[in-house]
Amino acid sequence: MRFALRCAAAWTCGVLLALLTGCAGLPPLQDRPDTHALAPSDQTPLGRAIMPQARQHPGKTGVVAVQDGRVAFGARVALVRNAARSIDIQTFIWHDDAAGTLLYEEVLRAAERGVRVRILLDDANTTRSIDSILALLASQPNVEVRLYNPFVSRGPKALGFLTDFSRVNHRMHNKSFTVDNLVAVVGGRNIADEYFETGDRTGLVDLDVIAIGAVVGQVSNEFDLFWNSASAYPAKLILAGVQPQTRDALAQRARAIREDPAAAKIVGAIANAEMVRNLMAGRLDTEWTTAAVINDDPSKTLDPPDLQAVELLPRLRAAFGRPTASLALISPYFVPGDPGTELLAELARSGVQVEVLTNSLAATDEMSVQSGYSKHRKALLRAGVQLYELRPEATVITKRARETGRSSSAGLHAKTYAVDGRAIFVGSFNLDPRSAKLNTEMGLVIDSETMARKLAAVVQGSSPELAYRLSLDDDGRILWHEGDRVYTVDPETGAFKRTLVLIGTWLPIDWLL
Repeated sequence: MRFALRCAAAWTCGVLLALLTGCAGLPPLQDRPDTHALAPSDQTPLGRAIMPQARQHPGKTGVVAVQDGRVAFGARVALVRNAARSIDIQTFIWHDDAAGTLLYEEVLRAAERGVRVRILLDDANTTRSIDSILALLASQPNVEVRLYNPFVSRGPKALGFLTDFSRVNHRMHNKSFTVDNLVAVVGGRNIADEYFETGDRTGLVDLDVIAIGAVVGQVSNEFDLFWNSASAYPAKLILAGVQPQTRDALAQRARAIREDPAAAKIVGAIANAEMVRNLMAGRLDTEWTTAAVINDDPSKTLDPPDLQAVELLPRLRAAFGRPTASLALISPYFVPGDPGTELLAELARSGVQVEVLTNSLAATDEMSVQSGYSKHRKALLRAGVQLYELRPEATVITKRARETGRSSSAGLHAKTYAVDGRAIFVGSFNLDPRSAKLNTEMGLVIDSETMARKLAAVVQGSSPELAYRLSLDDDGRILWHEGDRVYTVDPETGAFKRTLVLIGTWLPIDWLL
């Protein structure tokens, strides 16, 4: 009884504190200066390497896909080390684990040699330890940090959701990484160990595109739009009461990571950044084509009356056009809802080959999303949509995990879609209501038969090494195929987990997923 009373008292105090901090409100922005991307220069190392190529392909974009997470991390660090004028980073998550700490250290070093650094970070996943690093960065010359749609209280985020749900339920999920306004990395990866396939528990299958040429200016314009929006608050205002981590403490922590044998592979990825070396030498095997940035407007965060006018999804549909032959979808959080289910089913019934690769229940990190997805599986399968669900032992991930001496399971995090073997989307947009209506998103639409066909081949060839293939038996029950092995319930899951997902299907929560 005493324990229960203490818990009740603590909860009540937390609610009162949250109410008080919630009432405090966010600081005014009238003194926040607008800043914009710096013009590219051909007098920098990246400029000398990239601008002659871009001039040979006017109006075109050079793209290279990056599938290996360690290559993706090494490329980011190498680009930071080659930066001469500016670094603009927009991301949903930036942790203070090994990968996150090393990248914090690298961008701070760049600022110390005179590079202008702008970091736009969504505030949903920040913690007190991250706040102290952000406070350090924000206090340095040449660095500005802004927090998107921030929480007033720097305590548990749950308190912010309790007192200000309608506002903080909108998040910035966009991800871009632009150096000297000459090269941009766009895709699904956040900045944390698991996104670079070095996590202790999970390695995430993901995809980035390194882009040079015409589309980089569009990426910078998208960054500026969000950076100067009404939801981007200078970290100095939000973290005014936070004690910054010392510069020496960050340097010592980064040094300890570099010397830790367990981090050898991620440190090695920095040393072996062959992709960027080839870029600097003009030897990178880029495909020159047309590409465009597709993004939500940041006013979506503020619940504008006309959502259609500011949403990414209608723009994505317009850019792709209606599929006539094939549609390949990779999305970790796939919640089509009734309208999406009917659209995909109608396409399949009309003869379009529709294929979807998403997470299995055993591989997902969001059981609530699985509830929103699972209740549409039978309707999709009946219509002829081909469903594949990632196995937690997906070969490509577990093999690379063993190389790092870890035992990571696999999870899907890439969000990429190919239409008719001619065009592909790579970015942050999940096929779920949260991406469509609540969060802001961005990505690239790239005209590339090569990339589109490769993606379709990945989906088609995903079973059995990467994924289970789903079908219906004669009685309408779902079957999961792993080669010759067939499961009659979600593979590698227990009854309790499956029951929780079933209960979730009865709840009216799809709009939150």
